[in-house]
Amino acid sequence: MENTIFHVDDVEKRFGGLLALSDVDLSVKEGKTHAIIGPNGAGKSTLLNVCVGLIKPDRGTVTFDGELVTGKQPHEINQMGIARVFQTPEIFPDLPLIENVMLPVLSSRDGSFKFAPFASLRRDKEVLEEAEHYLEDVGLAGQMRNLASALSRGDKRRLELAMCLIQHPRLLLLDEPTAGMARHDTNKTIELLQKIKARGMTKVIIEHDMHVVFSLADYISVLAQGRIIAEGTPEEVKNNPKVKEAYLGEAADDE
Repeated sequence: MENTIFHVDDVEKRFGGLLALSDVDLSVKEGKTHAIIGPNGAGKSTLLNVCVGLIKPDRGTVTFDGELVTGKQPHEINQMGIARVFQTPEIFPDLPLIENVMLPVLSSRDGSFKFAPFASLRRDKEVLEEAEHYLEDVGLAGQMRNLASALSRGDKRRLELAMCLIQHPRLLLLDEPTAGMARHDTNKTIELLQKIKARGMTKVIIEHDMHVVFSLADYISVLAQGRIIAEGTPEEVKNNPKVKEAYLGEAADDE
């Protein structure tokens, strides 16, 4: 029987008079890729922000592997084994790629920002080799000494993935991982995420591009006006009349 590793239970969130999320229930199976789709303003990013502790829900809870997530700070949630890739790549443009990837290891060490921390890490052969491994994994090994500011948008996204992977997360949350990419970069990102999927890592992905969704997702939840209106396999969702009306429209017939 598949294990539910991540669960959102009866979550509601209001911003003044706006009901952003209402009665949201979501169950993510371990080792699966669970996509959340919906039109702009549906509440997708708000839901992800609730999941990582950036927004406190007005009602409901989030649990990870049986442990309560709701009420914890973002860094505590990260330490539980949950990593997030943001819609706009969160990297350090003035640092080389290799130091960007080492930084999550550095930040987890008490007092590590004292006394030339990067020089200390460079002497840590294990961390260096691991950072180099993940840069190679995402196809950026040849640029590891370059500044991150010189990267294309697609490469910045891959760098951020390497920064997440070195943390060895059990759950990876991706917010629009191909937003703004050309089709070539999108296809490279799909290949990378398929490689990560083959390793059994659990992922929740928010994405507008249905080609990306149907290439990666094992299960899909459809959010509209803050509510889950449909769930199922990609084929079930693709053929759901409510989904076609609310989001996919005629595009669903073109896939």
